[in-house]
Amino acid sequence: MLTIDFDNTYARELEGMYLPWQGAVAPAPALLWLNEALALELGLDPQALRGSEGLAMLTGSAMPEGASPLAMAYAGHQFGGFSPQLGDGRALLVGEVTDRQGNRRDIHLKGSGKTPFSRGGDGKAVLGPVLREVLIGEAMHGLGIPTTRALSATTTGDTVWREGPQKGAVLARVAASHLRVGTFQFFYARQETARLRRLADYAIARHDPDLAEQPDRYLAFLHRVIERQMALVAQWMAVGFVHGVMNTDNVAISGETIDYGPCAFLDRYDPAAVFSSIDAQGRYAYGNQPLLARWNLARLAETLLPLIAENPDEALPELQVVIEGGEAIYAAHRRRLFGAKLGVAGAEDALIDGFLEMMARQGADFTGCFRSLGEAARGREGALRAYLGADEALEDWLADWAAKRTEPGDAMDRVNPVYIPRNHQVEAALAAANDGDLAPMQRLLTVFADPFTQREGFGDLEVPAPDASEGYVTYCGT
Repeated sequence: MLTIDFDNTYARELEGMYLPWQGAVAPAPALLWLNEALALELGLDPQALRGSEGLAMLTGSAMPEGASPLAMAYAGHQFGGFSPQLGDGRALLVGEVTDRQGNRRDIHLKGSGKTPFSRGGDGKAVLGPVLREVLIGEAMHGLGIPTTRALSATTTGDTVWREGPQKGAVLARVAASHLRVGTFQFFYARQETARLRRLADYAIARHDPDLAEQPDRYLAFLHRVIERQMALVAQWMAVGFVHGVMNTDNVAISGETIDYGPCAFLDRYDPAAVFSSIDAQGRYAYGNQPLLARWNLARLAETLLPLIAENPDEALPELQVVIEGGEAIYAAHRRRLFGAKLGVAGAEDALIDGFLEMMARQGADFTGCFRSLGEAARGREGALRAYLGADEALEDWLADWAAKRTEPGDAMDRVNPVYIPRNHQVEAALAAANDGDLAPMQRLLTVFADPFTQREGFGDLEVPAPDASEGYVTYCGT
């Protein structure tokens, strides 16, 4: 029997900010993958989740006692254009649990059917994008980057039509919360200041409780969110991750990475890299991510203006300084992270940029090139020279690096992964899973659990495809 100790503060404290809702009944539900370690972390019984009641919850068909399924309301800037009402169009917040470390976590479904926010969509998800979220989320977790995580992937027995018939599926996702910049925008756009204040107080109590009694708590909260987001994006940049759809409804107040739609990792280093089929203008290119993060945070600041000052115009100059300060926050995190990758404590931008510029000129593999530095630090420069040896700037850069390096190769290996979700390997695993073979996916999950340790028998997962620089495209999967 499935028993879960839910404590649903969102449903209890934020009435009017969601619609209670039930998922569609899956005609033939089947559990494809279960994250047993995460289930145990949440205090859930994996065997119960595998049973009929667990399967019903994981697909949205029926809920156990104590759940409070609801569709959350939010707005969002999508590729720069504001949509005043988006919301959970194919998703449900099932409820909240407290994990074994005492942290509150949401259990949320994607693909569980239509809601009042579906905007003409069918409310469903298909297998490929669901499993992509499993793979990328677990890879990010293994890399030590704050992220939502997949609890399960289930098939529903539905045939879902996109560009052809595909297998219907539901993702159960776990997050510190699903509060977004777009959640605040929803009520700001409607000039519902009382609800906006209630939402902000709830977010503070949940994510920054030490601020709750401060008279300037809303401004302090904004500072905290900016710090989390700029630190997060710096971590993305340090592993070559391209989110692909950094709309304000995909920016989590918690500082976790959320919504792995048209995302990808760099193979060949290119600041202009774009993989999303819907980002024709390159708005969310790899190199633009820090700038767009600040743009999104400025949208959050706008929503908090009525709470920060009685006369919002008076607060604008101070808020402008706060938003612009995000650039310095990002720069400090960038220097720390890339300095660690280079083995240089307190690395200067010139040393970091010099290495990246050589990689760009040579079309070098981002992950492999950084990993080769550990070997170069041990006096074995062959792999690094294979990547960058043709660049005339290499000798001077190596001399500068050798004079400034403070860390041994082993320390560099601990921050430069061997394994990332190589795009061609992810696609191959998804294709195999669609045909009923989960072995390639499980093989990827094995190395993603510890991406910094090289393993025998997994050499093919260390390198890009021969044609990796050629037009790889990802899709939202909606």
